[in-house]
Amino acid sequence: MKPFVLFLLLSLMSALPNQAQTPKVSYQSFEHYNDRVAEFETMRPVDSTDIVMLGNSLTEFAGDWNKLLAARRIRNRGIAGDDAMGIYHRLVQILPGKPKAIFLMVGINDLSHDLSAAQVFELCQKVIDKIRAESPQTKLYVQSLLPINESFGRWKTLEGKTDEVAKLTRMIRRYCEANHITYINLFRYFNRHGTNEMRPELTSDGLHLSPLGYKIWAFHLKKYLRELAK
Repeated sequence: MKPFVLFLLLSLMSALPNQAQTPKVSYQSFEHYNDRVAEFETMRPVDSTDIVMLGNSLTEFAGDWNKLLAARRIRNRGIAGDDAMGIYHRLVQILPGKPKAIFLMVGINDLSHDLSAAQVFELCQKVIDKIRAESPQTKLYVQSLLPINESFGRWKTLEGKTDEVAKLTRMIRRYCEANHITYINLFRYFNRHGTNEMRPELTSDGLHLSPLGYKIWAFHLKKYLRELAK
C-alpha cells in the first residue's frame, strides 16, 4: 500500500472514536451537577438498548435502578438538585444514543425556585419537546411529580407549595394526554387520601422517599418495563 494511502486510512480510523464520543455538556450549574455530568462523561455512552431514568434527587437517590426494578440496562441519570433547564442542557449526553426509553420526572426543584406552576410547566414542556424532536424513536414516559409533606419542616423553599405541586402535575398530565405521550400518574399512590400531601410513611424528610416509597414507585413502573420487553 502506498504511504500516502496508508496515512489517509490511518487518519480516518483514528477519527472514528472521536465521532462516536458523547458530546460534552457546555452548561455549568452547581457543583454536584457539574460533578455528576463529568462522571457521566466517563461512562459508556447511552445507546439504543438502554432505558434512562432521568430526573433529580428522587431519581438519583434510588441508586441501582436495575436492582430496584429487577431489570437490565437501566441507566440512572438523576442529579440531586437538578431542574428543568439543567436536564434540558444535559440531554446532549443521552439523546444522540437514541435510548430505548426515557422515564422522566421533572419540576419539583423549579417550584422551589419560587416559580409558579405555569412557569415551571413551560420549562418542563421544553424538556419533553426536545426529547420527542431529537429522538422520536425513544419511548418517552413522563412521570408525575410526587407530593410533598410540609409537616416535616425540612424544605423551606417548598413551604406553601403543596397545592402548586398538584397543580403542576395536572398541567403536565393534560399536556401529555393532548400530545399522546405516555403519562404515569404516581401522585395518586403517594398522597394522603383527600389531600395533596405526601403520606408520611413514604418519605424520609417531606420530599425524598423512604425505602417503602421506592418500592411503591418501582412496583408501578414494572408494568411499563413489561410493555417495553414485548
